[in-house]
Amino acid sequence: MSFLILQGISKRYGDFTAIEHIDLSVERGEFLSLLGPSGCGKTTTLQMIAGFVSPTSGRITLDGRDITNVRPEKRGIGVVFQSYALFPHMTVAGNVGFGLEMRKMKREERSRRIAETLELVHLRGLDARYPKELSGGQRQRVAIARAIAMQPELLLLDEPMSNLDAKLREEMHIELRAIQKRLGITTILVTHDQVEAMTMSDRIAVMHAGKVAQLSTPFDAYERPATPFTSTFLGRTNTLAGEVLRSNPRCAEVAVGAGTTLHVPHEGRTVAGEVNVYIRPEKVRLANGDARLLGRVATRVFVGNQWLLVVDTALGRLHVAQPNHGEPPPEEGREVGLAWTDDDLRVLGREVDHGHA
Repeated sequence: MSFLILQGISKRYGDFTAIEHIDLSVERGEFLSLLGPSGCGKTTTLQMIAGFVSPTSGRITLDGRDITNVRPEKRGIGVVFQSYALFPHMTVAGNVGFGLEMRKMKREERSRRIAETLELVHLRGLDARYPKELSGGQRQRVAIARAIAMQPELLLLDEPMSNLDAKLREEMHIELRAIQKRLGITTILVTHDQVEAMTMSDRIAVMHAGKVAQLSTPFDAYERPATPFTSTFLGRTNTLAGEVLRSNPRCAEVAVGAGTTLHVPHEGRTVAGEVNVYIRPEKVRLANGDARLLGRVATRVFVGNQWLLVVDTALGRLHVAQPNHGEPPPEEGREVGLAWTDDDLRVLGREVDHGHA
């Protein structure tokens, strides 16, 4: 049996449905991210697991125990908030040990646990400082230390890195993942940051309009999106509107305009009629003799490790990501050839978004 199970969880506020019948299982020791845009229901889902919000219907079990109506403090769950919620009048040690003191842990054992936890998050020697004397990254580590000092069965992270700058956030992704693996704590992260979710997670639940649009490994979610929403939300992608001409057991022939027909793998799905064909910018390469399509560079942007190009073609504007090999690509205004392999294409039926009711 899975460690955490959400069965048929829904949350309604009057006529508004925030979460619509979610089934989700999380394994012991797993790192799962709830990823999606603002308003998709990911934070509401986390709050229902934590006990801060009661589900309208459904059941939540943790390690075989029904916690649907259990008070938050009785669930054995640690929570790290976006704001960190540190006590400004308490030292680092006071903040980390606050929950332990509430549990009436003896002072000697409490001091040992605080020291061990601060060592784990690389804050040794800062126990006497106050939050205002710390950097943003250090304050975040204190918030994480306070949660894991309680040795929770489950750790919930609600966008805890959104207040950090990009470089520090990247460092903390690696740091926090290493801590989670070392302790083996089952962890659920809420984030709208795709890189964050893909960097840290064993699996990602991509959420859209109160539902889970896809649940898979980060690699599968990116390379084999199951829905048009997942394809366009998770990283950049080029979208070509098309119509299926015919289909065989392996691929579909799709007319995408300008007299162009693409052979697109459908991975066993039934595809017919109007569809969208997707290809990631990094799968499109600049080519000469083997070009499938000609175009003209409209925009060229350098971002360090790669060049991002926008190319005007007969199929519309295509985004191309080229690794930086030391030589700049053709300048704006230059004609270029584009190529790709059929296996890099994905086809999905058109998705009609009726809104989130």
